[in-house]
Amino acid sequence: MPLGLIILFALAALILFGAAHRALDRMHLTDTQALAVLGLIFVGSFVDVPLTRGRTEISINVGGALIPALLAFYVLARAGTSAERLRAGVASLLTVGVIWGVARLTDFGPHGGAPMVLDPLWLFALVGGAVAYLLGRSRRAAFVAGVLGVILFQLADVIMHSGAGRAASLALGGGGFFDAVVLSGVVSVGLAEVVGETRERLQGGPDPGRPQPLKQALSNEAWDPPRADGPPGGGRSQDGGGEHE
Repeated sequence: MPLGLIILFALAALILFGAAHRALDRMHLTDTQALAVLGLIFVGSFVDVPLTRGRTEISINVGGALIPALLAFYVLARAGTSAERLRAGVASLLTVGVIWGVARLTDFGPHGGAPMVLDPLWLFALVGGAVAYLLGRSRRAAFVAGVLGVILFQLADVIMHSGAGRAASLALGGGGFFDAVVLSGVVSVGLAEVVGETRERLQGGPDPGRPQPLKQALSNEAWDPPRADGPPGGGRSQDGGGEHE
């Protein structure tokens, strides 16, 4: 079974057991919505929509590119501030650049001499996810940069191949790139979640530099009303905003 599908099933289990509601709240998703998106990605991973015909045939995989991109734009639109949206956009482009550099500097081909310790696309996903977190900082911006970074990288690669006029069949978000998109999004949000929560616990609360309404919302998390579709105990506030949000 592809890694991407394994991750989807693992995420679904985490959501069902209530272990992901904090991150989902930050991304303005309910448990039901998140499970629906995972289901659409799973079903869509088997569907390729043709975009161009001819010597170079280009298609887009619904589950590996279309739905993740739409989800990323939804999360971007729900970002707390214009500064966070700008940071997510810039982080996405810089993530593309870093992945592109790794792809050019690392040769995994038969004559490249590089040991196949890790699938190249997994490497791109891990690098993309880490860079997305470092540049995006918040959960939302990191997710957007991680997902769009990998998709835009493949889009640029597809454009280059189609421009060369070579006979090829290219699926945006298909094949190993499905795994890369899913893994990059999970890594970026996972880093933001772990590092962000650890930092706040060590400093005894939200960053003092955050806006006062946001700090107040984050400080009043001792008890939240239960989520309509979540586990008892409630979720975190959905206020927009600052670092590690």
